[in-house]
Amino acid sequence: MNAPPLPNGFAGQQWNNMKAAELFVKCLENEGVEYVFGIPGEENLAVMDALLDSPITFVTTRHEQGAAFMADVYGRLTRRAGVCLSTLGPGATNLITGVADANMDHAPVVAIAGQAGTNRLHKESHQVLDLQKIFDPITKYSTRLLTPNTIPEVVRKAFKQAQMEKSGASFIEFPENLAEMPIEAAPLRAQYPTPPEPPADRVQYAAEVISNARNPIILAGNGVIRAQASAQLAAFAGKLNIPVTNTFMAKGVIPFKHPMALGSAGLQAHDYANFGFDEADVIICVGYDLVEYHPYLWHPTCDRKIVHIDMSPAEVDAHYVVEVGVIGDIRHSLDRIAELAAPHQGHRLRPLRQALIDEMKVHSADQGFPVKPQKIIWDLRTALGLEDIVICDVGAHKMWMARMFRCEYPNTCIISNGFASMGIAVPGAIAAKLAYPNRAVVAVTGDAGFLMNSQEIETAMRMNTPVVILIWNDCGYGLIEWKQMNAYGRAAHVKFTNPDFVKYADSFGAKGYRVQHADDLLPILKTALADNTVSIIDCPVDYSENLKLTEKLGEMIFQL
Repeated sequence: MNAPPLPNGFAGQQWNNMKAAELFVKCLENEGVEYVFGIPGEENLAVMDALLDSPITFVTTRHEQGAAFMADVYGRLTRRAGVCLSTLGPGATNLITGVADANMDHAPVVAIAGQAGTNRLHKESHQVLDLQKIFDPITKYSTRLLTPNTIPEVVRKAFKQAQMEKSGASFIEFPENLAEMPIEAAPLRAQYPTPPEPPADRVQYAAEVISNARNPIILAGNGVIRAQASAQLAAFAGKLNIPVTNTFMAKGVIPFKHPMALGSAGLQAHDYANFGFDEADVIICVGYDLVEYHPYLWHPTCDRKIVHIDMSPAEVDAHYVVEVGVIGDIRHSLDRIAELAAPHQGHRLRPLRQALIDEMKVHSADQGFPVKPQKIIWDLRTALGLEDIVICDVGAHKMWMARMFRCEYPNTCIISNGFASMGIAVPGAIAAKLAYPNRAVVAVTGDAGFLMNSQEIETAMRMNTPVVILIWNDCGYGLIEWKQMNAYGRAAHVKFTNPDFVKYADSFGAKGYRVQHADDLLPILKTALADNTVSIIDCPVDYSENLKLTEKLGEMIFQL
């Protein structure tokens, strides 16, 4: 995907008779910002006015959470910090879920909130909260502007912190009285640190550990995508003949057609056995973040050798004690180790790969209604090009998409699985279309997640971002019911009713479709993708397949 932008040439250029808000916007331009997602308010009036004279496009959203999710997905896809903006108080607190999602999922985001004047911050005052403190636990860097002359440093630091590994969120609180103050200053030159080379002795030891392994396996995480190391991972796995399983957030990190690809782990049901972690003596974790998939689920015995290949040292965890850590540019680390390590003869998990392929196909022509999850995914994969983008919401459909949706390229199926917040799909799809206007974009969402941010359909229509919203409709919280049935054998308070989604689409001026037979879905998808507008597809789903998936995974290990 795209690299962070080069500076726009403002560094060192001095402006006279300029307001602090105008300097702030110049600093955003200097960072290569294309879009700011947000909602105007009284305390950000000066910034909003300055944006009118800027090439930056302000995307007015219908809720601040939608703005934060747009910045989140924009950051994931472009590796440039997405920017969201709100006013003080409730506007800022509405950003929190999306900002926390970005920070925990390591998506670069800079969030900005207006604030009351500094003459009000020392006392109880209308809508005033200490936003710097509120955002501190959910960001890498949280600060308040205290004087106009610090703006260049604060903005530069916010973007630097957000974009450098491990990427995440920054927050800037901007008091309204500072915004109007005169200032003579200039943005700082944007700089991007070069990833360090991996230490030679660590590379050598990692190669020895891997060469001496009986049954090594690779667990690939989202850090591989952030490091743009997918090609190197595929070459590494192919040369050394080591199978690769990926986290939900690393779908496409290795092409599914690659003979070493085992698909996604993280369903938590039988993964320890099914993906070979139980028989592996060496587990090679590449770009893996603990928030993606808890180590105790895939390493409960704490007795395997772990090779940690990443840009950052390993997090401390009793189930993740590292034998050797290779810290540095992931691309170079993989290349260097592959040059020294001895290839393995083969792996016994090939039947698992074939079983997964067979499971993907088995319901491709199923006529059952409501539609089975496997059939929905098969038709969606058939309708989309390989480089088109799917933004997956959180719910039962996420588990199916993670396991069954085939990806050949990284960042073509975005799944939030660190913070894992519902409501990301619709606003995220808008951001994806702005980032990649020539690709088809589909929001895959449950009916519950859809209604959490469905107001952003109006934003999509106004911004002319044609996306398809595929709703898996079961009139309930399907993932929670799945877990309730597994745990207690009965469901509790998970059912609800829905509006008529076709009429709902029409009320926004969008197109609405309802799937009434299994054979309807594929032609509807093709039509919706060609609509060149926002299209909403109401697809009833048969989630009785959920427990069958759990049972099927449990059986697979006995077939190996």
